[in-house]
Amino acid sequence: MAFAFPDGLAPEIYPLAWLVGTWQGDGVVDYPGIDASGFTQRVVFDHDGGPYLRYESTIRLTPDHTPTVPEPGTLPAPQSTPNNHDSVFWSTETGYWRVAPQPHEGVPDGQTSLEVLLADPAGRVSVYLGAAGDGKIQLVSDLIARTATATEVSASQRMYGSVNGQLMWVHSLAAFGHPLQSYVSATLNRVDHD
Repeated sequence: MAFAFPDGLAPEIYPLAWLVGTWQGDGVVDYPGIDASGFTQRVVFDHDGGPYLRYESTIRLTPDHTPTVPEPGTLPAPQSTPNNHDSVFWSTETGYWRVAPQPHEGVPDGQTSLEVLLADPAGRVSVYLGAAGDGKIQLVSDLIARTATATEVSASQRMYGSVNGQLMWVHSLAAFGHPLQSYVSATLNRVDHD
């Protein structure tokens, strides 16, 4: 089936059109101070006709792989979800993805410069700069702001790729004195499309 641009999508974000829709699948969280755990994730990329995509992600740990509560100053502890007894809430984030009006320095020819803003309820807002091209997206944190009570994350990178119709991604962190390393990764399948 040929790809069709979603109805009403702003031309400025055509390079991200392949992301529009709902994605769901499985992954793993593994970082120093956190036991390796399986999870399910639901990601929604949608739009309202503006020159950006709206983004929402929710991760729930699988019931038989709940991690132990981390030490103070590490990543947030999981919380039971009252309406869903088959999983444990881990994290959520929302934000906006847009194509930069001007190319960023160092972005290779043929790739599109991106600006991504993400927020989470743990008290962090992250601004990423990156590039998209050939079914691959690479993002690097430009700014990570946090509230006084949020845990510190000093750097973050994300990579997304379209592989055989699936959305594969990995998120790396430098936090709590640890060097940049993988934090979460997942393989998601499209469950609907606008």
